[in-house]
Amino acid sequence: MDVVLFAPEIPQNTGSVARMCAGTGVGLHLVGPLGFSLEDRYLKRAGLDYWGDVCLGVHKDLDSLLSRFGARPVYFLSKKADRCYNQVEWTGDEVLVFGPESVGLPDWVLERFRERCLRIPVKSSIRSLNLSAAVHVVVYHALEKLGFPGIF
Repeated sequence: MDVVLFAPEIPQNTGSVARMCAGTGVGLHLVGPLGFSLEDRYLKRAGLDYWGDVCLGVHKDLDSLLSRFGARPVYFLSKKADRCYNQVEWTGDEVLVFGPESVGLPDWVLERFRERCLRIPVKSSIRSLNLSAAVHVVVYHALEKLGFPGIF
């Protein structure tokens, strides 16, 4: 399984996701433009000393990243999606794409991949969950369904 952060803006969120990826064996990919430097002290602090355990890829754009994954199932997480993340039959080969904190995935991505969009239900009064929290919710749900492979 791999997590993709598309144009992440807040280094602490990316660091938190990196730490979760290190602890679960899930790959992490960052697609530019990044809202911070990979040398950012807040990014490093949030990821603690686990950066060496993260399988990290940095990509210039979404298309170059997607071509790397070939036929693997790719899902795009958005509040605008109709299908809930718990309706997926997880295999462990999925790629999960999350958008930037302030605006989520751009409309062109949602339109292009509409049939592969998933949502995390939240009350309508809430714009969105924190990016790091959203990634944790979906990854741990999928890993639970798979029996937490490689963790226990």
